[in-house]
This record gives sequence, structure tokens and C-alpha cells, in this order.
Amino acid sequence: MPFPASTPLRCSVLLLAGGRGQRMGGQDKGLLEWRGRPLVAWLYELVRPLGDDLILSCNRNAERYRPYADRLVDDGDDAYQGPLAGIRAGLAAARCANLLVLPCDAPRLDRPLLDALLARAGEGPAAISCGGQLEPLFSVWPKSLLAPLERAWHSGERSPQRLLRQWQAATLECAADDPRLANLNTPQSLAEPEAHGPGT
Repeated sequence: MPFPASTPLRCSVLLLAGGRGQRMGGQDKGLLEWRGRPLVAWLYELVRPLGDDLILSCNRNAERYRPYADRLVDDGDDAYQGPLAGIRAGLAAARCANLLVLPCDAPRLDRPLLDALLARAGEGPAAISCGGQLEPLFSVWPKSLLAPLERAWHSGERSPQRLLRQWQAATLECAADDPRLANLNTPQSLAEPEAHGPGT
């Protein structure tokens, strides 16, 4: 099926760069270079045309990240409680009715894929799925989910994947080895000419 030619949904965008970077020896992933530029710069270039509400979630190096966003948010504590903490902060800050959520370490993403994902969103959330496995860091969250997300958070929920399943997220099916979804989150993946699949 051909991808849509234009984005059907106005959205805020959240780039997640708030993790510990454990696979990178504690380094801040978004600021590591790939092909001569920080990883976050590739995402910034891709999503900048989508609108004027670009949010970046980071828990350190705020001044270095500032050029890559309209606004910065953080988790509100130093416990590094996972990506849902960043999504929660981003959703609270979003000015549009929908929030496109992306990781900072997927520089091979392209606009047709983002447009196809946004086309799946509506009143409910949407996410990319690979072989039946939801990829919650490639997703769209309606602002209307902020209140139920807050309730889930305060009840102890920390899994964005579980929430997206609970809320019956619409899915965009992609091949498990789609190179556009490759996370460059290890020193080896940054050095390799090619990477394969989400989470590799």
C-alpha cells in the first residue's frame, strides 16, 4: 500500500533523549556522532518541518540539546524511570492534540514512514508494530490520554507498550528488519555501515 503523500495530522513532536545510555557506557546517546553529526541532529532535521512544537526530553546536557528543540522537558527526578517518564512530560507540555514520539537514536527514519504512522492516528493512539510486537517509541499519543496516563503512572505503571495495548493502539506494520527503525544504541551499531531492526 502506498504511503500518504502528506501528513494528515498536525502534531507536536517529542524526541526522547533522557535515558541512561547504559549500552553506551553511560554516554548520552543523542549527542554521540554518526556520519559526522550527533544522532539527535538527524532526527531534528527530519521532524523540524512537521510543526512548530518540537519537544525534547533530556535529563542532562540541556544546553547541548537546546538547539534541537523548541522546548526541553525532563522526567522531574533523577531516578531514570524509563521512556514513559519522558512521554508523560512531553504529553503534558504538548500544544497540539497529538504527540508524535520518537527515540533520539534512530537516524534512518524517513518522512514517508512518519506520515504513514500519523495517518494511523485518530482519536486513539497509534504505534509501529514489527511482527506483532509494538514499538512504543515510534508512536502517536493523543493529548486526551494525559489524564489516564497520569492515573496509570501513579498506580505504578511504567510500560508504554502495555498502555498502548490497553488502549488498543492502531498499528502500522513494518518488517522486523526494516533499517529505518534501527536503534543505534551500542558502540558497534554506530560503527557499522548498516544496522538492522528496532532494538538492535
